[in-house]
Amino acid sequence: MTAEATGRPNLKFETVPGRTLLGNALDDPAERRVPVYLPPSYDGVRRFPVIYLLAGFASTGMSFLNFSFGRQTVPEMVDGLIRQGSMPETIVVMPDCMTRYGGSQYVDSAATGLYETYLTSELVPFVDSRFRTLADRRHRAVAGKSSGGFGALRLGMRHPDLFSAIACHSGDMAFELCYRPNFPAAARMLERYGGSIPAFFRNWESLDKKPRGEFAMIDAMAMSAAYSPDPTKPAPGNMSLPFDPRTCDLLPEIWERWLDFDPLVMIRQQRFRDALGSLALLYLDCGSQDEYNLQFGHRKFSDLATAAGISHRYEEFPDSHADTSYRYRSSLPLLAAAIAP
Repeated sequence: MTAEATGRPNLKFETVPGRTLLGNALDDPAERRVPVYLPPSYDGVRRFPVIYLLAGFASTGMSFLNFSFGRQTVPEMVDGLIRQGSMPETIVVMPDCMTRYGGSQYVDSAATGLYETYLTSELVPFVDSRFRTLADRRHRAVAGKSSGGFGALRLGMRHPDLFSAIACHSGDMAFELCYRPNFPAAARMLERYGGSIPAFFRNWESLDKKPRGEFAMIDAMAMSAAYSPDPTKPAPGNMSLPFDPRTCDLLPEIWERWLDFDPLVMIRQQRFRDALGSLALLYLDCGSQDEYNLQFGHRKFSDLATAAGISHRYEEFPDSHADTSYRYRSSLPLLAAAIAP
């Protein structure tokens, strides 16, 4: 039976070889299973635009399919919007960029793997070869929330040849506000293990139930692996923390490496402003009570975009950081309209 007949979203699961990820330092699998949502009238003949939807930290493409009582999955949401006539028919691809550390931030890193290259040079061509896509940047968008929002914004700025529309929901930015407040908690946690990142992480991996109180250290590890990898160290622990674990003082040389990835730093560079200015749609939103202080970074980014004459849409809503996937109801129809033929 077709999805039209059953009323269920038409999902395909593609196994992507992941040649780009072969030999990664964490021995994470190179071959990845990627869910792909196909619109109701997909018949293998007509071509459709594509949205790449990036998951947040500690989540992956399959996470968008997770059932939760009283809440639609993201494919169910998209399918409902399309069938109601609220969103143009669009293919939605949900990549798997998970790592042993909880995520890749969708960047190329010697500590985790070449995930930016995997997405842009391997996954996009793979999808265009397997499905009836409109294989042109004018008909391709990238979106996500939290780390996925950061990834979407950064990929859109760095690859305007691939994407013409971006949606960033509560994406990581203003690193001094969203990351730095967690460093003291991470340092306290690391001290329990004699300052040894490998000792901390091996213990964390061995636990069936992961302590919520150790998230700050896991987050510091994962972000350090993405922004300040150190391939001279063996995994786990093949990264440089941006702070002294004993005093919690920032290490300027490492911190500067982190800031190179901050969208608030990137938007001050002309080439990235040009990329943003070329978009058919730039959409950002954030909860006004975000516990990672991301609302402040988003306000600053919007101000900088306005000052640079970059057309964009910024919205705040009365909520915190978690459980806000309902916000895709706002962004995905706009993205789909922007990239529609």
